[in-house]
Amino acid sequence: MIDDTTKTALLRIADALERISPPAAGQVELGAADAFVWHADSAALEPVTQVNRLDIALLQGVERQCDQLFENTRRFATGLPANNALLWGARGTGKSSLVKSVHAAVNKTLDTPIALVEIHREDIPTLPQLLTILRKVERRFVLFCDDLSFDHGDASYKSLKAVLEGGIEGRPANVIFYATSNRRHLMPRDMIENERSTAISPSEAVEEKVSLSDRFGLWLGFHNCDQDTYFAIVEGYATAFGLDLPGEQLRQEANEWSMARGSRSGRVAWQFIQDLAGRLGVKIQP
Repeated sequence: MIDDTTKTALLRIADALERISPPAAGQVELGAADAFVWHADSAALEPVTQVNRLDIALLQGVERQCDQLFENTRRFATGLPANNALLWGARGTGKSSLVKSVHAAVNKTLDTPIALVEIHREDIPTLPQLLTILRKVERRFVLFCDDLSFDHGDASYKSLKAVLEGGIEGRPANVIFYATSNRRHLMPRDMIENERSTAISPSEAVEEKVSLSDRFGLWLGFHNCDQDTYFAIVEGYATAFGLDLPGEQLRQEANEWSMARGSRSGRVAWQFIQDLAGRLGVKIQP
């Protein structure tokens, strides 16, 4: 028999453990937010109340990519066939910003918004577990993995291949997968070349490595912008956030900033705008 003192202590311990334990994945209300982050360690989806994104009108120099991704997402959201999308190219050119902005823009056209679910690169092996949860829900989801790539000895790309296409269950009809990467084939060139030089059947080995990118039906390339586009991005930000600076001075300072960074891109333009806003004492909210 347990005495009253021990019983009381055990009940207090149980209550404390209940308070600190994370909720089960199935207990998360998937209609409570328009964006979530997947936490693989606890198999839980955490709602995101405020998504870090820009208005789609502020994205300059990527109009073609924007139109294609918007249309693909709109078709998916309305139940029509759509492709997994890979946004690849130079760093800082607006790949992840476009995914988040398009998600918001498409939702403005819908009665029932679709949800954006971010999965981190290191959690890709748990993707089947996440899909098992989402498969049971009527809502539609855009799975988003930023900066997806694979290095030497990393075999987790094989599980992603099976999920995107080829597995017994296949990708759930209510889920689509968007990824951004600096690499067109998601793997470094030397990794591919190493396979070609050491494998018994070089062509087959290379095909095995690069076939992952083939699972993405929509490829969108991003490249460093020219000076006119860079200035257009800077001027668009300055106008949107009320940064009062003469046009010629704005362009001169923006150009000096890009020269110091050694590149022109949307990210460099945004960093310049943050510096400028700070110097002018203006608070900006994306």
